Amino acid sequence: ANNKHTIILMQTSHNRATRTFMDYESISQAMDGICALYERKLKELNPVMRNITYDIEDLYNFIDGLADMSALVYDHSIQAYLPNDRQWIRQRMLNHLRKLAH
Repeated sequence: ANNKHTIILMQTSHNRATRTFMDYESISQAMDGICALYERKLKELNPVMRNITYDIEDLYNFIDGLADMSALVYDHSIQAYLPNDRQWIRQRMLNHLRKLAH
């Protein structure tokens, strides 16, 4: 069920010009993409730090700090994308990181 094409829609600030999207072959890849986005942001904010660590709360704060973020996940049974909100992304992120930790 994880090979569902996923489009992450996001807006980083209240300026509509910051709207963008990223698309991935699976929900898992989308979660990796959000982590990578956050890690790039951390590197921008801390250019001299070699090792940057963060926890799930930091990641949640990043997701919640965006003006908007949602996910469109392709459902093969209805051949359409289903919208999912920030809370869904947070839950999927937690599940994804738990799997990576084991």
